[in-house]
Amino acid sequence: MRIYRHYDALPADARGAAVAIGNFDGVHPGHQTVIHEAGLIAGDMCRPWAVLTFEPHPRAFFTPGSEPFRLTPFRSKARRIAELGADLLIVQRFDKAFSSLPAEDFVNTVLVDGLGAGHVVSGYDFVFGHKRGGNCELLLAMGAKKGFGFTAVNAQTDSSGEAYSSTRVRERLGDADPRGAAAILGRDFEIEGRVARGEARGKSIGFPTANIPLGAYLRPALGVYAVRAAIEQENGEIWLDGVANIGVRPTFGGDGVVLEVFLFDFDDDLYGKRLRVRLVDFLRPEKKFDGVDDLKAQIAQDSAKAQKILQ
Repeated sequence: MRIYRHYDALPADARGAAVAIGNFDGVHPGHQTVIHEAGLIAGDMCRPWAVLTFEPHPRAFFTPGSEPFRLTPFRSKARRIAELGADLLIVQRFDKAFSSLPAEDFVNTVLVDGLGAGHVVSGYDFVFGHKRGGNCELLLAMGAKKGFGFTAVNAQTDSSGEAYSSTRVRERLGDADPRGAAAILGRDFEIEGRVARGEARGKSIGFPTANIPLGAYLRPALGVYAVRAAIEQENGEIWLDGVANIGVRPTFGGDGVVLEVFLFDFDDDLYGKRLRVRLVDFLRPEKKFDGVDDLKAQIAQDSAKAQKILQ
């Protein structure tokens, strides 16, 4: 998949695509249906299959300083979209100038002049342009005039009849229910990041951990999780089982939320490597212990419980 950071400088072979448009945070099955629909149309039209998304997420732009909420920051989102098979990912910077663009100008400047879109696909509730002035009806009407087709994809629902929704995923994670979140996402919720140097307390007590700053990721319920983690290797990734704590490390007076991962039967140096950590199940809330011995005993219990779950 090729990634372009500007819509107005595309090579000729990237223009004329069938384009799925949206924020796609989480890339859940509802998002996947929109993206796949663009792929089917691209195949029928013998045109490129493209996805147009926005970074930073408009919510982060309009509410700076708000609590982190992303399910898939850009690197993770791009991986998920690539796995779906799209040819192109076009990333529009969402800034003050772009947020001020009237809806009609977005269609003319971005979709027509920039992308030369052959067909546009969005979710049924997609809105765009200054003060959310554009919607599916506008895309359909302007497409008829400007020479591109338009498809609005209806809400997609799960086995319970509820629509797939990034908001529902966030709620499940906040409620310490990673299995519920996975049922909506269609996969385990995953946090990806580069391993940072910590204070090596875990190693000193026999449970070395890889520390990953959460950055823009949503903060799930604080506590201990059974996890699977992928370690970046030169020739690919290897997946290992483990146990992780998301929290502030109250026993040691920690400051700020961090993800600490203890991998079973693994003691190689991970500093500086990228790690993908999947939250499989919630074991217990974070707590403060009276001393190191109590903490060690609890980690051993957590590890044993996680191993049974992950088997």
